[in-house]
Amino acid sequence: MARVYNFSAGPAVLPEPVLKKAADEMLDCNGSGMSVMEMSHRSKDFETIIDAAEASLRKLMNIPTTYKVLFLQGGASMQFAMVPLNLMSKTGKADFINTGTWSKKAISEAKRYGTANVVATSEDKNFSYIPKVAKEKFDAGASYVHITSNNTIEGTKYNVFPDTGAVPLVADMSSNILSEAMDVTKFGLIYAGAQKNIGPAGVTVVVIREDIVGKALPITPTMLNYETHAKEKSLYNTPPTYGIYMAKLVFEWMLEMGGVSAMEKINKEKAEILYDFIDESSLFKGTAAKEDRSLMNVPFTLPTDELTDKCLKEAKQNGLVQLKGHRSVGGLRASIYNAMPVEGVKKLVEFLKKFELGNK
Repeated sequence: MARVYNFSAGPAVLPEPVLKKAADEMLDCNGSGMSVMEMSHRSKDFETIIDAAEASLRKLMNIPTTYKVLFLQGGASMQFAMVPLNLMSKTGKADFINTGTWSKKAISEAKRYGTANVVATSEDKNFSYIPKVAKEKFDAGASYVHITSNNTIEGTKYNVFPDTGAVPLVADMSSNILSEAMDVTKFGLIYAGAQKNIGPAGVTVVVIREDIVGKALPITPTMLNYETHAKEKSLYNTPPTYGIYMAKLVFEWMLEMGGVSAMEKINKEKAEILYDFIDESSLFKGTAAKEDRSLMNVPFTLPTDELTDKCLKEAKQNGLVQLKGHRSVGGLRASIYNAMPVEGVKKLVEFLKKFELGNK
């Protein structure tokens, strides 16, 4: 069967050159005579892999030496607990901006360990926009401020990050990390599940400023303490070795493509092609506020459920899959992560135009 264009929100499409290289090295990685999945995480062979992965990520994101890079497990959902366990000890409270499903989960988990203060929310309009929050709205005594930089389900993103002053800004970047240039120094901590722009499910990347490591609550389990993993360079226990290897290959592919700035240019081109069609369409309607639209996740709706089902069925027949929108928004959602080629978006728009003409 021919490869399809996979618009899944995650686990998501991976670059074909990466998949082919991984296939070539499945039985013998880099002359080791074994698969990465068979390597000891204590071996020199794997040490070379994880060191190269970190070095490439540091180069891509321009991460200063004052930040630690960790390769962890548990997804962003584990970070919903790890962040308050490690950072809330300062004052026992944190500020949150609620912009959707994943923000709500982070808030709910933080409440287990302290006070989670919601300073702004876009729930009044089904999270279709990003609230603008002035610096003075944040509590100067908060341990940190938490945001979700891109909302996978609702299709919104921050174009300007909030100014939180001396309070560390924490961002869940699971669905837009490496999609556009960002200044790491604006954040105390960045975390991201791998399964959208980095690699297969199983790895979670954490970029954390050194000065906020080592201040975990006394109840923090050893495995949920950032200091545990920072001291051992992500090798305290057996990490997701193959996922880290795949992330390394993706990072190297991105560097060959020209880095994050080159990827951002491509991503903006893809988003413009799709959003221009939606804006001009009389059948399809975008759900996110135009000024806050995501480059990665594009939700849009049809007038009826019957038309939606028909569109999804015909799209699949045309090699365009995983387009069903989340139940909280409905309709369709095209996730156009870094690995989605421009050609895939063009084919999607071509199909949507034909569908519209046949269903007026």
